[in-house]
Amino acid sequence: MDWFVNALRHNPELAIFLTLALGFFIGRLRIGSFTLGTVVGTLLAGVLVGQLDVKVPPIVKTVFFDLFLFVTGYKVGPQFFRSLKKDAFPQVLLTVVLCVTCLASAVTASRLLGYDVGTAAGLLAGSFTESTVIGTAGEAINNLAIAPEEKTRLLNNIPVAYAVTYLVGTAFIIWFLPVVGPKLMGIDLKRDGRRLEAELLGTKVSESDGQSAYRAWDLRAYRIDGGVCANKTVAEFEHGFPGGLVFVERLRRGSTFMAPTPSTVICRDDVVAVIARRERLLRADYAIGQEVEDKELLDIPFITMDAVLTNKTLVGKTLAELSREIGHGVALLKLVRAGQEMPFTLATAVNRGDLLQITGSADDIERTAAVLGYAERSSHSTDMIFVGLGIALGGLVGLLSVTIGGLPITLTTSGGALIMGLVFGWLRSVRPMFGHIPEAALWVFDTVGLTTFIAVVGLSAGPTFIAGLHQSGPSLLVVGLVVAVLPHVVGILFGRYVLRMNPLIVLGACSGAGTITAALRAIQDEARSKVPALGYTVPYAIGNILLTAWGPVIVVLMR
Repeated sequence: MDWFVNALRHNPELAIFLTLALGFFIGRLRIGSFTLGTVVGTLLAGVLVGQLDVKVPPIVKTVFFDLFLFVTGYKVGPQFFRSLKKDAFPQVLLTVVLCVTCLASAVTASRLLGYDVGTAAGLLAGSFTESTVIGTAGEAINNLAIAPEEKTRLLNNIPVAYAVTYLVGTAFIIWFLPVVGPKLMGIDLKRDGRRLEAELLGTKVSESDGQSAYRAWDLRAYRIDGGVCANKTVAEFEHGFPGGLVFVERLRRGSTFMAPTPSTVICRDDVVAVIARRERLLRADYAIGQEVEDKELLDIPFITMDAVLTNKTLVGKTLAELSREIGHGVALLKLVRAGQEMPFTLATAVNRGDLLQITGSADDIERTAAVLGYAERSSHSTDMIFVGLGIALGGLVGLLSVTIGGLPITLTTSGGALIMGLVFGWLRSVRPMFGHIPEAALWVFDTVGLTTFIAVVGLSAGPTFIAGLHQSGPSLLVVGLVVAVLPHVVGILFGRYVLRMNPLIVLGACSGAGTITAALRAIQDEARSKVPALGYTVPYAIGNILLTAWGPVIVVLMR
């Protein structure tokens, strides 16, 4: 045992990896349907291993924290800059009100109960499940002109308060938003969810919980019998259907197959492969001809591709407009915004940086993707020039400071990394030819970056964690519950009764402003609808920035 302890003390990198392994294991343990999550699991594992008095150089947590913050900004950058537009104003205003209420609640409660700066910062971080506050507040405390012993004490109190209040903040809010939130707005989420979805998206209310077998688009073969479709060009044929969205993909003339152009004339006895929405093909007032089975004609290679919208001339247009202008032969399968799948109709407007998953023939897909902006092709390589330069420039920006009340305030290098991540993430959405970070790498930078930072925090706080928990634990449970719930109550009431927002959007916005993705999933499950995601992306981007910025702010206010 002595050999094992000495090995960890003299090789702290081994202690970090042991902490990560234990942390991910603890984080996956289930208590009913609840899990602690990897962040809290890693913190508890760090505290446990930290009882062995393992010393880890502080630079380790700084490096991983900067990497995590840069990637956080990278992911939300496009939506952050979109929030500056007028149509996002209600969601931005709700987010600001909720985040300011959170800061005010934490400061007020800490002053009333006599908490120190470290405990107050941990209370804010844990009750609002924002781990980044641990880093930004810690850097601000490090800049205080106080004795090293006092500085260490305050820094060690942050993870203590965080661990206690995080459990309350996460578990309770995941339950509170989908269960109590609707009652504050006078709706039954289960009963009214589909009705609210129908009102917002203009769709019919469905009572089915299963996956529909219905497919809106179909590819069929028709023999032209000399009716209204004969002797017309392909363009005339396609535009002759009321409502449009009918496309000729291929044509057989005798034994010859043709790839038709808009000027190709369709003759009697030609067999055409037509792709369209089902209701268009079944229109009785515009019969194409006799439907036939023609496997060779219909054997068209279809592909699916992710295209990122960067063409600024298309930003703000509806999907119906895109379909008419550039969508010949292409069907939209999925619309993804800031990592969240969005519900959509023909009236849905697209934003720069949206990912559109489209399907159709290879030629149509390549043409459409080129007009949209950029085809997101599979690649396993990360543009580390982009990542390294972004973090370095962000850190230099973060070193700039202003003095408020005699205390120098800076973004810190970590805050600068977050800001530059926003800028670089936006640049990536505008010019996606550079700055590629594949999903697997994003997961490593995001999850491993944060958990490694938390692991070092837990290892450093381990020796004093138990004493701090014994001293402030009981009161923190109650205070953490109040500080976690009050901002969401204010946000829900403000969004529904002042801003008059759709209740599903209000709940999605609250989960986004609080950066609680698990709460969004719970709301969507309860409402049986993806509509809450429409209110999530902009508040999530703004909430990440504001809550991270509250770290040094709460240090100033408490001092």
